[in-house]
Amino acid sequence: MSDGLDRNLPFEAVRVTEAAAVAAARFIGRGDEKAADQAAVDAMRQALNGLDISGTVVIGEGERDEAPMLYIGEKVGKGGSAVDIALDPLEGTTITAKGAPNALAVMAFAEGGKFLNAPDVYMDKIAVGGGLPDGVVSLAEKPGVNLKNLAKAKKCEVSDLFACILDRPRHEEIIAKTREAGARIQLITDGDVSGVIATTRPETGVDIYMGIGGAPEGVLAAAALRCVGGQFQGRLVFRNDEERGRAKKIGIKDFDRIYSMTELAAGDVVFSATGVTDGWMVRGVHRIGAVIETQTIVMRSATGTVRIVDGKHDTARKPGLAKLAG
Repeated sequence: MSDGLDRNLPFEAVRVTEAAAVAAARFIGRGDEKAADQAAVDAMRQALNGLDISGTVVIGEGERDEAPMLYIGEKVGKGGSAVDIALDPLEGTTITAKGAPNALAVMAFAEGGKFLNAPDVYMDKIAVGGGLPDGVVSLAEKPGVNLKNLAKAKKCEVSDLFACILDRPRHEEIIAKTREAGARIQLITDGDVSGVIATTRPETGVDIYMGIGGAPEGVLAAAALRCVGGQFQGRLVFRNDEERGRAKKIGIKDFDRIYSMTELAAGDVVFSATGVTDGWMVRGVHRIGAVIETQTIVMRSATGTVRIVDGKHDTARKPGLAKLAG
């Protein structure tokens, strides 16, 4: 394809998320969220800076004054094609620290200006998988209405539906309303990118994702659904004037706007996620002697291609990766 992103970028994306996942994996179960996150950040930055791209981080882990993180506006790469980057070096820091399932290293590439330049605040989200009528669910509707409409579209009862929701005090009302409507709930402790993607994979049993999580993760989830199919809406949630001020600085004007999936992630998009711990989407990092095994899902919206990439890395031949693994 002559238009859109370079066709080799999906494979480069895999290398980047593999590096972050391997670095984070040495902290699985050690109870140190910050150390796990920092290791993933450092590895992802190093890998990105080795690519022949002129990359700009538009969805990252904070503002410029948080330089140890991959901050919004940071420039990466050796030079080359201009791309925007959305990333979460370790999606599931608590999961990793506790040795629980579904921690990921996640990143997406897009053409310049195609990701919503969202601030590092919260986002209210709703997502369903593919093959459903457009607009079957909406953030403008109450949970009971959305569940009723979804059940009708899926030709089932509301009681047959499984909703995925982050287990947070802020979700007490949505959890109560979902149960009141008759649906079942899978509460997750962390990792709402994988929670959103779960709606697209029948084997997970998840029919709908609802609730408030990070805005960066919302853009990443929208990028993934652009590739694999599904519906997603997001609305930024501000807790104070300081967060509204930061949003204004990067061009957000309508604080109540409901963003569609294509408003969050448009054009040609590449999405890559490597497992840190074993999960419902990909396996985590495993080490057998000198060999490190990884598994990555990589997708591209322009072609609809979804690949599962199993990596076997001989640390004797890859001293750089051996150093990341510790």
